Amino acid sequence: MLTLPLDPTDDRANPIFKDVASCTAWLAQFQLTNLQRAHGQLLTQINELNRYPMAGLERMNTLEALRETVGFIQEDMAKKLIALPLPLSDSELQTFVAITQLWQAMVTGYQRCLQAFVAGDKKIAEYGALLCDRCLQYTGWAIFEHLRAGYECNPKLWYQLHDLYAFVEAQGLEASAVGDAVLGHNSTCRNRYLKILLACYARPAELSRSQLQLLERWLDVWSNDLRVEKTFSRSKGDAQPLAIDLAGKQGLQAVDRMEVSEHGRYIALVPLSKLLRVKLILLQQGSGLAEVGLGELPSHSVAIELLTFLHRCWCEDQNTRVILRQETWQAVSFAAHSLDIVSLLSGKAAEDAQAWRLDNDSLMGARLTRTVAGATRLRLNQLVALQKNAQQAVQLARVAWLHISALGQLQLGLEYLPGEVEAVTLPSLASSSERGKITVYGFLLAELPSLRTPASLIVPRNVFKAGANLAVERSNSAKQTLKMGFSVMRGVDFERISFTLV
Repeated sequence: MLTLPLDPTDDRANPIFKDVASCTAWLAQFQLTNLQRAHGQLLTQINELNRYPMAGLERMNTLEALRETVGFIQEDMAKKLIALPLPLSDSELQTFVAITQLWQAMVTGYQRCLQAFVAGDKKIAEYGALLCDRCLQYTGWAIFEHLRAGYECNPKLWYQLHDLYAFVEAQGLEASAVGDAVLGHNSTCRNRYLKILLACYARPAELSRSQLQLLERWLDVWSNDLRVEKTFSRSKGDAQPLAIDLAGKQGLQAVDRMEVSEHGRYIALVPLSKLLRVKLILLQQGSGLAEVGLGELPSHSVAIELLTFLHRCWCEDQNTRVILRQETWQAVSFAAHSLDIVSLLSGKAAEDAQAWRLDNDSLMGARLTRTVAGATRLRLNQLVALQKNAQQAVQLARVAWLHISALGQLQLGLEYLPGEVEAVTLPSLASSSERGKITVYGFLLAELPSLRTPASLIVPRNVFKAGANLAVERSNSAKQTLKMGFSVMRGVDFERISFTLV
């Protein structure tokens, strides 16, 4: 049964527009020059419209008239939040909250129309699939906005999404065609639901704006080959199905992590896995991007990287670890910038270095939580360092993922960089300022014969030039010249490179 937790309408509500005609007239003179102001006005009026009592069909037509403007403003606002360090600043957080509020305001409007549909309003009886599609769409975008910005989603949004789809199934509307003039193509509630689930499972915080746009367009097509089923089967050696709990409060999960119940639904990923693998093989054999249906991408290497990433997200078991992590729950010292890392290596930790808790740990990586709010903001693929206690060595790592939990705590997933760490200076990169000489640091990672891992060097971004020489001063003041080889790993503020001694 569909749950519609809506407040009653209010005769005192007084939106500027009270029907589709007045809404269209208002939009014709609506000023978009000041984006923040326009967004605030739109949110205020839609909230007021949602309080205003009106017939279901008139409300639906009014909301349909608003969709293009809402989508345009939301997209422009969301550009400000892509790939920002976390936590967001106060002004950035205000923008984020405003965006999610507007998505939810659109959901509320269409839910009111859906109430009329459930109540048997004959004038809106033929629009059941459209109303469900719009509720799914805007709920999904509210969830996606959280994940893209790196903020843990309120579980109520996931429940709202699944409850809506359960209603769709109960009404037999999952395959009904729904027109969408704003997006320029028809869809179904099933396709909409699948798109939302897969987009949210593709780790959107790790994708650029252009990659996110491609993901949306591709899923418009790829979702046609998938189904939401009540049973599942496994294919040995192929992509395993993913599960959803229609009574639950989270997105897709591995089938082994969810108990079998009447609310369980499953998506077989074998068709999607085959599609992605065929495209990858064709690209690797030299087929053109247009031939493979990927003409929007700038190069083969970019296409291969993105398709490989998506296959890993959707079709490979993310919950299987070669080396299991152990729960630790211990305080550790942490550093997030080169100068702080140098200080940590020398035994002088930064002020907020002790504000971190090691939640779990393995030879390959760790999960950390910042227990006390701090000024340091972090980015995906940033170089950081960790020291578990004074008796253990400092370990370099990159930020593999990060988000803000529902409790407002910054949480990180780290991938360790192998080798004992030594801070070195790079004299040729030093500069001067009014405050004196500015030293540029790098980090030498020692060879690990047991893992057949040669020594490597961490340098700041944009320093690496294959085949060029680089002067290095070691911690014991010894000076060496290194010939840079190839790039092993590239982060937002560092590059790990191979080298040979000159």
